[in-house]
Amino acid sequence: MGSPDFAVPILRMLAENYQVMGVVTQPDQPVGRGRKLEAPPVKHAAQDLGLPVHQPAKIKGNEFLNILKRLEPEAIIVVAFGRILPKEILDLPEFGCINVHASLLPRWRGASPIQYAILKGDQQTGVTIMLMDEGLDTGAILSQETLVIDEEDTVATLSPRLARVGRKLLLKTLEEHFAGKTQPEKQDESSATYTKMIKKDDGRMDFKLSAEELERQVRAFNPWPSSYFPYRDAFIKVWRAQVGEKQNMKPGERGIHNDLPCIGTSTTDLYLLEIQPSGKRPMSGKEFLNGAHHWME
Repeated sequence: MGSPDFAVPILRMLAENYQVMGVVTQPDQPVGRGRKLEAPPVKHAAQDLGLPVHQPAKIKGNEFLNILKRLEPEAIIVVAFGRILPKEILDLPEFGCINVHASLLPRWRGASPIQYAILKGDQQTGVTIMLMDEGLDTGAILSQETLVIDEEDTVATLSPRLARVGRKLLLKTLEEHFAGKTQPEKQDESSATYTKMIKKDDGRMDFKLSAEELERQVRAFNPWPSSYFPYRDAFIKVWRAQVGEKQNMKPGERGIHNDLPCIGTSTTDLYLLEIQPSGKRPMSGKEFLNGAHHWME
């Protein structure tokens, strides 16, 4: 059970090593201006592998439960599926429902662990393999592996690294779990932190925040929902930014530093290294200034 790109390498690993009876993913969603239906990445991967795909609108109730019962799974692997499984499904497989979560639980439970690790300035993150229960990422831990977050990591660069860690760790953990050699450990509830579902509006930059917070936001929201601010009746997306050394401007005030556009924050100025004006391609800050005659207005 999974949906995004993060889950694809893990699905491929399972198909190489086990008999995958079926793949469950989210329904196709309308995207873009044309609202054309687009399938989740996991669906494309399952079709490439020749695996049966199920896209239930509801996972509660007898209809979907009966489908799972007919498949007779010995284990259900869940990777960024996006739904909380009811008890009837959790209790179905002999070896349980096993979740691959992209954080060092109990830190960053919820739907956006990779984004929050970057957003909050964590120096490391990792992958947790756990037995699922009825809570939100509260199940007993089977294994964990740590990964250092690089200073320039974005979600686009960190996600595939975590997926590779998760693929390798899951393979090792499943071998031990099916052999009865794992010892599930309860999570420390006193250390638990939670993420929120990230929305498009979260990307709007608030220059009353510090330059450090905004630089992390730029990396945490790359590629989606992106970080952006209003400019001349439209918006500019910021793909790369750098924390300045001094505070030369008030929060939100625009300026130029070493041929780069910059904006004041509550601390130091924020240098805009790579941006994308509305309707245009991404470009360097210096390239933008060559044609942005209204930047200082």
